[in-house]
Amino acid sequence: MKKNVPAKTAVPARHKTTEPPQVNKGRHEAQCSICKHAQREEIEQEFLTWKSPDKIAETFGICRDSIYRHARAFDLLEPRRRNVRFALERIIERAGDVEVNANAVVSAVATYSKLNGSGQWIDRRETIDLNDMFVRMTEDEMRRYASNGELPGWFTSVVGATEINSQRGNNER
Repeated sequence: MKKNVPAKTAVPARHKTTEPPQVNKGRHEAQCSICKHAQREEIEQEFLTWKSPDKIAETFGICRDSIYRHARAFDLLEPRRRNVRFALERIIERAGDVEVNANAVVSAVATYSKLNGSGQWIDRRETIDLNDMFVRMTEDEMRRYASNGELPGWFTSVVGATEINSQRGNNER
């Protein structure tokens, strides 16, 4: 006679977490060439401001890999990403010194203009309710607009249109 033995239940494989394991900072500091380096703060600052790890390693006589190990141990990668403005500033500042194409400079300037002080991408949008603008117009201004299409000076300064880039100017050419 067979005994009823419960079937083995499959134990689900543990999923690897996407986050790297925590580093033992004491052990890291004891072995890290950057932690022991007399110019540790300068090394970290140059990494945070997007200086090339190869150049940092060469300048301070350390290994490039140790820069990334140190950065991961002290969570410097995310602040570096937020400081992308520094990398863009370097491109923009050196545009006159090195041979780059105009597209690269324009792209860097456009990207830079969309970043706030924290390095976050901000899409700036400006909207103007033209109905509100017409409500502000006096009767005399409305008559002039109705008879010959003349807008008051304050209207174009608020909306930002000029004779050169207004719709009317483009249609007449």
